[in-house]
Formats: sequence, structure tokens, C-alpha cells
Amino acid sequence: MKNILSMSQLSNQEVEDYLNAALEFKNGRQSNIGQGKFAVNMFFENSTRTKSSFQVAEMKLGMQQIVFDAQRSSTKKGESLYDTCRTLESVGANLAVIRHSQDEYYNELLNRNFNIPIINAGDGAGQHPSQSLLDLMTIYEHFNRLDNLKVGIIGDLSHSRVAHSDAEILTQLGSGVYFGGLDSWYTAEFKAMGPHKSVDDLCKEMDVVMLLRVQHERLSAQENQKFSKADYFEKYGLDMRRVNLMKPKAMLMHPAPVNRGVEIAGDVVECDKSYIFKQMVNGTFIRMAMIESVLRGSK
Repeated sequence: MKNILSMSQLSNQEVEDYLNAALEFKNGRQSNIGQGKFAVNMFFENSTRTKSSFQVAEMKLGMQQIVFDAQRSSTKKGESLYDTCRTLESVGANLAVIRHSQDEYYNELLNRNFNIPIINAGDGAGQHPSQSLLDLMTIYEHFNRLDNLKVGIIGDLSHSRVAHSDAEILTQLGSGVYFGGLDSWYTAEFKAMGPHKSVDDLCKEMDVVMLLRVQHERLSAQENQKFSKADYFEKYGLDMRRVNLMKPKAMLMHPAPVNRGVEIAGDVVECDKSYIFKQMVNGTFIRMAMIESVLRGSK
């Protein structure tokens, strides 16, 4: 596979192959497939986990990195994304990892003279395949399966690429997906995949409870003005009372960054049921598997 752009392009077998490769890396397998190759991480939106995780994954595979700073790049002079990418390919990049605020930004690059693999590190409110795969890896490690599970996704659904990616692939893999949060965020796309429930009911019934932050950068000025952190936390936030409603083996997940006191209480972030930092650990290994796959596919 030359590019990894969306979870919708992956079959169940391909998902399994990525998870197996990531688990092998976690168990000590090494690869020098990136030796002598250069990666460029093009992040046009802020990132801590995804960017640093890709950087570590690239280094573990032997790659060197071309430093790219979106705020100091020629895109600020009007250069198109395509021309920027072609420039970086021309100076020696062998892989482009791109995060961009535009949904499906990669359509500008496909079927043109851009000949190195792309891994989508997040497109607008569209897809986030590496986060989705690391979520699947974390769930699989815990339950040893990805089917016949009940997964509740709570929060800013309509603006979340994680919600879109996870709900889509979990449904494809045979698990039930349920939703919580503001009714206005529960759009037709999610209604087609699963019902909307109260946060208390989701905590009682789900095998996996996945929280999402409120993406204020994608809300309108009017929505942000009306938003109350205290009201949101009371109605939809996860505190220890709600954690104690969860089933004994249930998992609490969050793609992070977490907003303590908004969608999650501070003492819940690292409680016994929380897998938030385990997700981050798995992120490096799943991204190693993704990079290895696209580098093999580009040969």
C-alpha cells in the first residue's frame, strides 16, 4: 500500500496485518527498512502525541527527518500544498506525514506528479487512521478481539476525525458503536451507525468508553461564547462516580489532549480503568507498522 489516507480504504485483513506488525515491534522486532531514507512531517495543525510519535517511529526504523515548520514555510507566501510537497520530494524526502485543517487535503496530491507515499496524520474533521489503528491495538490487547464489543463514544462527534475513523472501522469489524454528548453533534452519519444514549447508561453498558475533547477551534464564535465548561462536565463529563458505574473489565480511552474538568475529571485520567497513556505507548508501534508498510509498497 503506497498511501494510508482513511480507515475506509482498509479491509479487515489489512487492519489485522497492521496490528500484528505493531505487536511484533512492541515485542522487540527491529527493522532497518528506513535506513538511508528521509521523512518529512508536515503538520499544519498543532500536535504533541501524533507528531512526536511519528518522529520516534521513523527514527526506530532508521529514517532521518527533514525539519519542516509550517509557520515558516513558503505556504505562508502563497505556495500550494502540492508545490510544497513536490519541493520536499525533489530535495530527497521518501515519505510525507501530513496533518492539515482541510478535509481530504490529500486529493490535491493524488493522481499528480507526487511520487512518495503519504500517511494522513489527520485531515480537518475527516479521518485520523493512525489514531484509529492504535485505538484498535489497545482494545485488542485487552479483549483479544475486536468484534462483539460495545463501544461508547462521547463528546464532540461531528468535529472529531477520531470519532469518524473509530466508529466506521469498529462497525466494519463487527462491534456495536453507541454515542453520547450534545444532540447537535449526533449527526446523520452517526445515527446510521448506532444509537445515542445518556452518559450514565453508556458507562453501565459499554465494554469501551471513549471520550473526546470539545474542539473549540472548529466551533463557531457563537458556540464558543455559549459554551460552559461546568455545565458540560456536569452533563457529559466523566468523574469517578461514572467510572464506578463501568463494568469490571471495561476500558476508558481518550485520544488526547485531555481537558481536565471539561470532558474528564483530573483523578480519572490515570485511574485503574484508564488506558489513555497505554494508547500513547502503542502509538509509536502502530506508526512503525504503517511506515514499514508504505515504504515496502513504494518500492
